[in-house]
Amino acid sequence: MAVKTAQARVNLANTIESLLGYPIIKVGNNEASHNNEQSYGPQGKVKPLYRINSDNTVLARAQKRQDLLLIKQQQNIETILAMAMDFCPDVASSKQPDADWVEHFVALCGDTSNQSMQSLWAKILTGETLNPGTFSIKSLQTLKHMTQREADSLQKCVSLSGYNEKDDSHFILLGFYKKPSLFDLLRKGNKVSLNLGKTGISFPDILTLMDLNLLYRKEIESAVLKTGQELTLSFLSQKVTLKAKNSDLVLSYYKFTQTGDELSKLINYPVNKVYKQLLNSALESEFELAWHTTK
Repeated sequence: MAVKTAQARVNLANTIESLLGYPIIKVGNNEASHNNEQSYGPQGKVKPLYRINSDNTVLARAQKRQDLLLIKQQQNIETILAMAMDFCPDVASSKQPDADWVEHFVALCGDTSNQSMQSLWAKILTGETLNPGTFSIKSLQTLKHMTQREADSLQKCVSLSGYNEKDDSHFILLGFYKKPSLFDLLRKGNKVSLNLGKTGISFPDILTLMDLNLLYRKEIESAVLKTGQELTLSFLSQKVTLKAKNSDLVLSYYKFTQTGDELSKLINYPVNKVYKQLLNSALESEFELAWHTTK
């Protein structure tokens, strides 16, 4: 345990020096601090055992910290812009991103040092260059505050989400039920639900996206489907068409918000294989499913 504690202090000391530009040193010891009157300040507060090792004024130290921050932000921005150039295809484009949007982009992406997250920023800039208006300022603000773990949750959920071209949105199918007849209004018909836990997605992953306002908090139901009515969903390189075998069928799903839809476009991830199997087995009793490979 002592070794781990010592290593933790070394890591913390390194972090402090990288932030401030000065090392932190120990100026006392724990045993003396409890018994020595000199270890107390004028108001009776215990003096810190550590201090920043610099003879410069507080103002000078603050300026150095700001300089280090600006340097790091500039490095992050340049890395992201270079990535964007690498991602951007050499195709015709008649418009440029809005100048105000670009200013927001630069201001928001500068604090991102994680390479995976930088890649998402670069893809946003590339997408906005190819088609201005694709990504809102709200999406930029959401990405700025997103952690790598939250981005991983988004990636997991994107592998379950199908794109519905008719309403230009992504959603995760959860199951279906048959609408009750007039003689059975007090209960829904036998509801068939997919067990998302089998796909590697946990409920905390879902809650994370809801907290980020990437998924709507309530489960949504489709309009009542009639016999022969179809719904086509796209999963990266595959499409599936659901065709109702009977009438009065209602699908349930989690729907992505506008911000969720925009950020989902950054992630190219194939359909979760287990989820695909669950869809086939759960829906085959009331739907005809036809999968197609797309280019």
